[in-house]
Amino acid sequence: MEEIINRVAKSGLISLDLETYYHHGERVVYDLKNNLFMGLILKEKDFREFLKNHDWSQYAGKNVAIICSEDAVVPTWAYMLLTLHLSPYAHTVVFGDLEALEAKLFDEALEKINLEDFREARVVVKGCSKYPVPVSAYVQITRKLQPMVQSLLFGEPCSTVPLFKKPKSIQTHTATAT
Repeated sequence: MEEIINRVAKSGLISLDLETYYHHGERVVYDLKNNLFMGLILKEKDFREFLKNHDWSQYAGKNVAIICSEDAVVPTWAYMLLTLHLSPYAHTVVFGDLEALEAKLFDEALEKINLEDFREARVVVKGCSKYPVPVSAYVQITRKLQPMVQSLLFGEPCSTVPLFKKPKSIQTHTATAT
């Protein structure tokens, strides 16, 4: 009987699963269309009164995307005022749809990665996940890792797509410099 050897475990590959950076907080959309007069314009006095009386605590800990789904001219200050009222309660506030919100949440999480953990490593960025990972997160992690890693792959350790391999001259120079 032949011994079964786990070649993936012996390969020295580091698997990076972006889904571990998924923020589990609730995502909500705040649509300014509900504050428009006749669905067309935003009246400053009415809007300020709404802001003063609205229960903002309902957004506690949530991730809020601000949009206006009506084709109306909404002054920039309205989004700014809305943000000022949401920010003390919400975890994150962005201008844009849920896709923009998801991208922002991943951007924040990926900024906290210690890139030194990946110096001269062979890294596989996992492609499958049970939580939605936006393409922008894959772009950002690629941009961040490329200067650090020896090689970068996409997929699963047993089946990868090669993306980047540091040229030998740079690998040798980096090894002698450290």
